[in-house]
Amino acid sequence: MHSDRTTDNIMQNKFPSRPASDFSFQEIQYAKGDWIARVTINRPQAYNAYTTNTVRELTVAFKDAMWDDSVAVIVLTGAGEKAFCTGGDVKEYAEVFTQRPRDYWKWMGEFIECHDLLRNIGKPVIARINGMVAGGGNEFNMSCDLAVMADHATIRQVGTRVGSVAAGGATQWLPIMIGDRRAREMLLTCEPIDAQTALDWGLVNRVVPLAQLDDAVNELAQNLIDKFPECLRYTKAQVNYWKEMAWATKA
Repeated sequence: MHSDRTTDNIMQNKFPSRPASDFSFQEIQYAKGDWIARVTINRPQAYNAYTTNTVRELTVAFKDAMWDDSVAVIVLTGAGEKAFCTGGDVKEYAEVFTQRPRDYWKWMGEFIECHDLLRNIGKPVIARINGMVAGGGNEFNMSCDLAVMADHATIRQVGTRVGSVAAGGATQWLPIMIGDRRAREMLLTCEPIDAQTALDWGLVNRVVPLAQLDDAVNELAQNLIDKFPECLRYTKAQVNYWKEMAWATKA
C-alpha cells in the first residue's frame, strides 16, 4: 500500500474506531469494516425518501466516519433494489412543513449541515446507486465524489413537477456537472434519464448490472484505499472549488 495505513499507525491513532453497533439508528443502517464505512438510507417502504430524522442520522454517521481513522472510504446507498433515494418525504412535507412554514429554515439548516459535511468530509465518498434517484436524492448523489450506478436505475429532478425549486444542490451543481442545456432540460422538464445517459453526461462514473454493483463499488473503494489519504483529502478540497462557490451563492 502507498498510504500510511499500517498496523503500527492504527494502534497509535488519535481517533480510534467506534463500533457501528454503538449507534441506535432508526432510518439508516451503518456498518464499518475493511477501511470502508457503509451508510444506507433504510426506508425502502418510502423509496428511501428522507425525513428530518433521516438527515440527522446521516449527519451523525458521516461525522463518525470522518473522525474514525479506520475509515478511508465512505459508501452511500439506499436499502433494497428499487431506489437509491427519492428526495424528501412528501408526507412529512405535507403534514409538518406546510403547517409550520416559519420553521422551514430550521429543517433547511439540518439539510445544509448534512450536505456540507458530506462534501467536505475529507475522505472519498462513493454513491452506490442501486435504484431510482429523484429530486433531493440526486443532490446526495452529486454531493458524493464518485458514483457507480446499476443499469436499471434512472435519475430525475422533480421540482417543477411537484411545486418546488430544486435549490438544495441541483440548480447549483447540475450545470457544472453536465452542462447548462442538459441541466435545464432535467430541471425544467423533470424527465428521467437512464443509466447510460447519466454515464454519457458525466453524472455517474460507472454503470454495471445490478448483480455486479457491489463488486464494482468495492473495486473502486479498494483503488481509493490504496492512495495517500492526505493527498486524497486536499485533492478533493481543490476539485470542490466550483461546487462550493455555486453553493455559497444559493440564496
